[in-house]
Amino acid sequence: MTGGFPQRTLKRRQSNRQSMSAGKPTGTVEKRVWDHKGENVDPMISVERFAAHWRVPLEPLAAVHEVYPFVLSRHFAGLITSPGDALWRQVVPDVRELDALDPFGLQDPLGEERRSPVPNLVHRYPDRVLWIVTDACAVHCRFCTRKRRWSRSMPLTEDHVRAALDYIQKNPSVRDVLLSGGDPLMLPVDFLEALCAALREIPHVRILRIGTRVPFADPRRVTPSVARRLAAFQPIYINIHVNHPQEISPESREACRFLADAGIPLGSQTVLLKGVNDDAAVLGTLFTELLTLRVRPYYLLQMDLMHGTAHFRTPLTAGPQLMAALRHRISGLAIPQVVVDLPGGLGKVPLTASAVVRLEEDRAVFRNAAGEEAAYPLEPGEEERVRRLLGAR
Repeated sequence: MTGGFPQRTLKRRQSNRQSMSAGKPTGTVEKRVWDHKGENVDPMISVERFAAHWRVPLEPLAAVHEVYPFVLSRHFAGLITSPGDALWRQVVPDVRELDALDPFGLQDPLGEERRSPVPNLVHRYPDRVLWIVTDACAVHCRFCTRKRRWSRSMPLTEDHVRAALDYIQKNPSVRDVLLSGGDPLMLPVDFLEALCAALREIPHVRILRIGTRVPFADPRRVTPSVARRLAAFQPIYINIHVNHPQEISPESREACRFLADAGIPLGSQTVLLKGVNDDAAVLGTLFTELLTLRVRPYYLLQMDLMHGTAHFRTPLTAGPQLMAALRHRISGLAIPQVVVDLPGGLGKVPLTASAVVRLEEDRAVFRNAAGEEAAYPLEPGEEERVRRLLGAR
């Protein structure tokens, strides 16, 4: 293999699928859903149409949209019950995103650009890489850590694909590849399958993962056919971004069922957001419901320090306090690990005393496994609460 797509492997898989589907009636969901011009995939809703529907002023939304574009699937829009509800806050532009006075906000909070040896490939941990395979999303989360790419995307060209595959092939320490974005499940399934097939031809790549919000944000993109085609690349894991029980719909339940029935292990990642889900009852409902969908709660993430998202940030003590409130009230299976992804790309560390090196007046200093240090800001007066809760020095 020279770094391009393994065309023979892909053609062989396509041929097998065609022989297995011989005799099936035409016009099935499996045949229609991945035609992105077809009517079976939800189109996106424009900011103008959204504002008119809810009878809210367009001008403030449009001003933010010009800088950080508004993207919203028809499905997710249909789950919003009223202006300002938990889903509205996640996806509707807010003028606070343009706040130039955010003292801790960063354009690239996880240092991905300087940790990219080739375009769109991020190498932060010794044995794994994150591959940004698309900038397309079913929704634009207003707290997204990659908002910098919304207006300055970097398309995944054939040269970029070849460079990423060559880099992975030449680095045998890489055993785990996480396909991210954007959202990989927004890609045409043939292309996503080709990426997985190419990675599977690299002997030292043992694990494939996909990070997605599609099963809850645009679930009709997940069909039995899509699930089966992804399951052919086992071991493959899917981590699903979901933040609030209001996001769980009959369609998302079905999407998770398709993936789980295909044998793909499912986990969830939830971002702790002020005014959205920083409540024990809300998180308890979300995590226990996810278990019924065969989705194991994996991470509860402290907000990344993305510029213009300070209104979403919770105190550092919030996550551990919420999990303490839920322990023994819900199953241990439903309790995720509370982590903070350190600024500068130093990786995730648990929000525990062992990770905190010291407390300063306005920040907590963490140390990662490599001994590198990074600080996360504290709210005014929070230092003593962190000290009591985490036993930090």
